[in-house]
Amino acid sequence: MSITITTSNVNGIRAAKRKGIETWAAQHTPNVWCMQEVRAPQSEIDPIFDEFAFEYTTAGAIDSQDRLDRTNEVCRVKGRAGVALLTDLDVTARRYGLPGLTQDVDSGRWIENDITTPAGNLLTVVCVYVHAGNTDDPVKMEQKYRFLDTMLNRMGELRDEAADGGRQALLCGDFNIAHTSADIKNAKANEKHAGFLPEERAYVDRWLGEYGFVDVTRRLAGDIQGPYTWWSQRGRAFDNNVGWRLDYQFATPALAETAVSFDIDKAPSYDTRWSDHAPLTITYEF
Repeated sequence: MSITITTSNVNGIRAAKRKGIETWAAQHTPNVWCMQEVRAPQSEIDPIFDEFAFEYTTAGAIDSQDRLDRTNEVCRVKGRAGVALLTDLDVTARRYGLPGLTQDVDSGRWIENDITTPAGNLLTVVCVYVHAGNTDDPVKMEQKYRFLDTMLNRMGELRDEAADGGRQALLCGDFNIAHTSADIKNAKANEKHAGFLPEERAYVDRWLGEYGFVDVTRRLAGDIQGPYTWWSQRGRAFDNNVGWRLDYQFATPALAETAVSFDIDKAPSYDTRWSDHAPLTITYEF
């Protein structure tokens, strides 16, 4: 049986709602939907999630609205970050926050669900929002590197569990790193910019090498330029496809082998977007 898993930076869920995100939800109803940069208080998140549950029910994806499970964490810094994970699959456990990080700026960036798929397989899905960083602000770069360093510990645990016959693992999110020159339109011009620094890209090298995770989109797309998931709001970046690939799904090897297709749902025009990121959906037969 196949399942669809979407990751999307919503760039503020209240703004996304004003731009029609619920229509997208009704059309796609992914089995697992990871969101980043929710950037809203819980009192305003809950009614929007209720709308998504209504759309899933109306579309026939679930038989009652309470079948759409919701996990989210609001960032303790007002207006920042915030992650959410919605699923119509069975959730057996949920965890909040990246172990080892306690600063407010690191909250609302990491949540986990242990999920059982319709085929009976066990899966841990992580929704991640890595700090953007800023080369003009050493504090923000330090925050990003601290988060990335701490991620390695948890990724090692997830890798080892999968290798020992336990749950497979999938990290979904906006990692705010373009891995190689194939993942960014103007590589040379951005070599000294946050998101494409050699030090940042080296972390992805380690995830794929030392830690054994698989960049599922790249595995399916092959050796091509792009596909991009984020476009600046400056100039005509969206219209000219001058983008970055910042949104990924990193899977443990056995799970990655079950991936059959991907879709990056780039809106038909700049004006029809509900975020400056495009949703990335991958279908797994797992």
